[in-house]
Parts: sequence; C-alpha cells; structure tokens
Amino acid sequence: MKLLDVKAVLDREKDIQEAESEYEVLKMPADEDTTRYAILSHRWGVEVTYEEMIGLMKMERRKRDEVRQRYGYQKIIKTCELAMKDGYEWVWIDTCCIDKRSSSELSEAINSMYRWYQNAQICYAYLNDVDSSVFPTEQNAKFSKSNGWPEWFVRGWTLQELIAPKRIEFFNQDWAPIGNKRYLAPMLGVITRIPREVLMGGLAAKRVSVAQVMSWAAGRKTTRVEDRAYSLMGLFGVNMPMLYGEGKKAFRRLQLEIIRESSDHSIFAWSSSQPGGALAESPGDFWYCRNMRKLEPDEYVETLIKEYIDQSNLGGQRRVDILGRKGRAHQRKLATLRDAVNSQQFRTFTVNNAGIQVFLPVVPFPNSPSHFRAILSCTSDVNLQTIDLAPSGSGFSRTTGTMYSSSTYPEFKTLYLTHHQDANETLREFTLDDVNASYYGFTRHGTHPHEFSGDIVTLSPLTDNLVVIVYANNDCRSRFAVGLGYHLGQGWVHVVYDDHPEVNWTPWSDFAHTAYSRMWEARAKHAQSFPKHKYDYGCRHDHFIKHAHLPRSIWAARVIWGRWEMDNFKVVVDIDQCPGCCDGPHAWTVTPVSTSSLCVCVCVCADLTIYVTVV
Repeated sequence: MKLLDVKAVLDREKDIQEAESEYEVLKMPADEDTTRYAILSHRWGVEVTYEEMIGLMKMERRKRDEVRQRYGYQKIIKTCELAMKDGYEWVWIDTCCIDKRSSSELSEAINSMYRWYQNAQICYAYLNDVDSSVFPTEQNAKFSKSNGWPEWFVRGWTLQELIAPKRIEFFNQDWAPIGNKRYLAPMLGVITRIPREVLMGGLAAKRVSVAQVMSWAAGRKTTRVEDRAYSLMGLFGVNMPMLYGEGKKAFRRLQLEIIRESSDHSIFAWSSSQPGGALAESPGDFWYCRNMRKLEPDEYVETLIKEYIDQSNLGGQRRVDILGRKGRAHQRKLATLRDAVNSQQFRTFTVNNAGIQVFLPVVPFPNSPSHFRAILSCTSDVNLQTIDLAPSGSGFSRTTGTMYSSSTYPEFKTLYLTHHQDANETLREFTLDDVNASYYGFTRHGTHPHEFSGDIVTLSPLTDNLVVIVYANNDCRSRFAVGLGYHLGQGWVHVVYDDHPEVNWTPWSDFAHTAYSRMWEARAKHAQSFPKHKYDYGCRHDHFIKHAHLPRSIWAARVIWGRWEMDNFKVVVDIDQCPGCCDGPHAWTVTPVSTSSLCVCVCVCADLTIYVTVV
C-alpha cells in the first residue's frame, strides 16, 4: 500500500515553480494496519496517474501546468487539505496511489481495497454532481442518468466504499460538507436499499445473505464489465486474480469463489426469464433478493415440512392414527428429512468439472420424473425459495416456464448443477422449409409471440416455450398455424386450422394469438403424444408427419420433421390435396413394414387412413 504524504504534496504545490525542488510524495507506511490515514471515494473524471504524480516536478512547465489544471489533480489537493485540517498525515486515492502499469500491483490493490477502506480513519465521499449546500433527500430530474440520485450511488466500486469505512463525510462539488454516514443512514438506506444496521456498523452488524448483498449491487454500473465482479470481492471476503478481457466470466468466477467459502443457498435464488446454468449472469439477476434470508437448519426443516407436507396433507390421518402403518411411515420420512438437513453433506458445496455438487430436497414434476423442483434453505418474505431443474448432459440446468403441481414427499438427492453453461449452448435451431406451401397460394404471414427472419427458428429445450407460424391463402380464406415447442425437455410439433374463416376473417395476428393460446394450454398433452424415435423390427423411423385437413377445402396441411436427437432439426411445411373426408387434426400412428427397409407413417383421418412411405 502506497500512501500520499499530505505535507509533501501540499509543500510541493506551494513550491511548484521551484524546478529544482524534490519531493517524495508517495511512500510505503511502516505498518499499514496501524497507520492512521484518510481515504477518498469519488467518481472518476480526467485523473492524474501514479506516474504523473511522482514525476510532476520533472515535467516541462507546459505539461506540468496541464496536469495541475486537471479536475483529478484538484481533487488530490483538496483531499490533502481536508486531511491536514483533520489531523491526518497520510491519504490514499485510487487514481494516483496504484501503479497500474504493474499488473501484480493492480491485482493486489483490488484484492485489498475493501480492507483499505475499512481501516481508514475517515473517508471523504466527493459528490461532484451535487451543487446544493444540503444532501439531496428526494429524487431529482437533474440526476436522470442515475435513477434520480447523485451518480456516486449507482457506480459499482462505491458500494464497498459506502459499507466498509467506519466514518464517511460527504462533500458537494464545491467541497462543502453536506452530511455524514451516521446522520444520513436512513436516507442512504432509501437510496441504496442497504439495511441501516449495515450502513452504521458494516457487514458484521447484521446477518445478511449472499443474495441480499448481491441485490445491493444489482442496479450499479462499472466502466469495465469485469469490475461488476471485482468490485464485490471484498464484500464477500474472497480473492481471485484479475483477468481483464474475460468479460462476464468474471462474475461466474466470483460466484464459484463464494460457493467454495460459503454454503448459503441464496446464491442460487436469483431470477431470470432465461434457462441456463446454476450461476447468475450479473448482479442484476439478484434485484428481487433484497429481503432474502438464509435459514438455520431447524427453521428450514420445519418450514419445509409445513409447506410441502402439512399443506399437501401428505400425512393423511396421522393425527388420528399416529401409530398405524401410514403414521409410522410418515414419521420415518420426517425423521429422514431432519437427519438430511443436519448432515454435513447438506452444508457442503463442492465445485469440480462436473458442476456444483449440492445435496437438496427435490420434488419431481408429475409429467416428467427427470425434472425437479429443488427447495433451497432460504426465504424471501414468506415461502421457501425454489429452482426448477432440467437434465443437461450429466448434470442439471435451470429451467423456466414450467407448471408445477405435485403431492409427494420431498426427497434429498445429490445433484450436479452446471456452472459453465451459456444459455446459447442449449439452443436448438430449427430449419423451416415451407417453399412447397406457396404452390397452392399459402404464404407465411407471420409468427407469434416472437418474430424471426429467414428460415431459422430458435428454441431452448430447458424451458417451456412455443413459437407459432401462420400460413394463409387470402383468396380462398383458408389458413392454419404450425407450432414448434418444448415442454419439460420434450419437443413437440402441432398444427391447427382456422375453424370459421368465412364468418370472420380477422387479421392473421388475432388468429396467431388464438392458436398460440390453444397450443400453450395443451402443451403437456402434445409433448406426451409426441412420437418416440425408436427402432421397430429392425426399421428406424427417420421422419414423422402430422396432418390437418383444412375445412371446406380439398387441402390438407402437413408438417414433416426428422430425428431431433440426431440433430436433424429440419421441419417441412407442405400443402397436399385431401379427399375431404377428415376434419383433423387427428392422432397419428407409426406402422413398421417388416418385409422391407421402409417405414410407413400413418395419419389417421375420420373415415380414411392415408399411408405415407418414408425411406
């Protein structure tokens, strides 16, 4: 740690025109833990570097005058003047006390910064955009770029600079005092969402969860994306090397370091509309975790029993027949839950290449036993927090958009949660081939709920999702919609037609919305009835067809798709002549032909069976 010698800096400034004068303005203290010093917290502008600060007297006059006129140099002088007035001989300022040409020195400073702010006798917080003589007590349009408050409160690094120091004095742009942390604590809590106890006494003053601390950083910004992670290391008491250029991976590394040091389940309690790995993309994912609370084992197990067993009445008539067979089985299951919660395995996370090993109570989804709802040992306001998990390789990834309804006892399982998975790695790109549909005057009118250009439709198997493509022949008022979707990891295809186009020819978007709603409500049924890619009698089914007759016409819409597990994601939409005997869409079956190498896919209509041969 290098500190500015307050007297040397001010004496040099007084004798600045004496070219022969030599001043050693930056020095290493004999013992940084016992040295009394002041520290500055501020927003960066045009600053003075370490190299410029120590070489100021060796510069030619024009260059020296340019440095001294800088906004950053004036902050150094003002800070030293305040420190001298308050009786401090040393000052630390991040702009000029770190030789950023040295990667090792920069890394040491970033890893030590929280401790340096914590050990300072006083912190001067300079709010350069506050022009009034009092601290702002309500949001103001002049701070529109920073949520209505001074910009200091939305920057990433200033979060630890607010929490760590024991004493903070705030100054406006003219360096006039406008309040201190202790007096302003209630107002600071409103601005930052940080509990008053933490503002007054630091992190040791109140038991807070990992997710809660992350929520304080959720709305903050940094110039470098990596600094969103690096600026939080001190708050969590972890260290890691600086790798500028790694981008968002820095925040993933930070979470892994926290997991190695803590067994706080709330680190998994973030929210996102996108499926993916167990780790959050940024602190912003923790925005809604302001009231997240970590539970002790006894409270957790009692809450678990109340929410997942008592409320579902899984114990049956145990109050009447507590000694009966069902009652004894129920008591054994409760005892098993309590033993698991108090086990070392439950309190330990392990990180390796396979993922993050956790031991959690889970409840399977009714329609897909391989999908789980895992129950975390933390709560926000009322209920226990949960995460929905879907199989992904040898582990599990988070999924979204699932419907949950289960009445089974939670069961503890050892799971490997993916920690390195980019959501893009799980996406499936479907190639849409609908050229032949235009031969009969049917054109693609649009998609719902999301638009896409070209012939590529992107879906994720980790979440329930659906896209509907509408085709129409305006001349004869006939149209249909093709749906591609996933439900609990199972892909599915469906096709529906417009029931009464001759009565009310509404815009295609209205029909798309109706078709989407119908398919979305029935997505579980569509997924369950989806054909299984299998071998029958030595015959492999490479393609499948779904068929829907368009009412009051000679046409039928056909959708043909291949083996998705073999990365064949081509979907063909076609129009074919139909005798008009069916009113579809109907179920289909697959019939193998044992006498040849061909498979016959059978589409069952009302009064007619049409056989389509697929090689």
